[in-house]
Amino acid sequence: MSEQEKPEIGSIGWVDLTVPDAGAVRDFYREVVGWTATGLDMGGYEDFCMSAPGSGRTVAGVCHARGVNAGVPAQWLVYITVEDVDRSAARVVELGGEVVLAPRSAGGQARFCVIRDPAGAVCALHSPG
Repeated sequence: MSEQEKPEIGSIGWVDLTVPDAGAVRDFYREVVGWTATGLDMGGYEDFCMSAPGSGRTVAGVCHARGVNAGVPAQWLVYITVEDVDRSAARVVELGGEVVLAPRSAGGQARFCVIRDPAGAVCALHSPG
């Protein structure tokens, strides 16, 4: 990934939906918003990259709540780009938040975790590596 392709630190770099049955929800969003789906092999099951109907640009993921997403509550989840996921997760706890899903690999050198802020809102922190 070139420097120009890397999401800016502090920006929302990705959004996905994690649910127990990603196939059913994939079909729902295909019908409701016109997204097309491309399967993504997760080693024994398939998650989905969803693309905009006009541009074909990948805009979101629809994921099963298993594998790396086991324990993630059913929800749309925004991924905020940080420089160092582990360091940011430690700060979450220091500042009164909660780490819902501990930092882990997201393929290659990328890492993510899921947090709950002191107000109770949930999001993910992501570092492209």
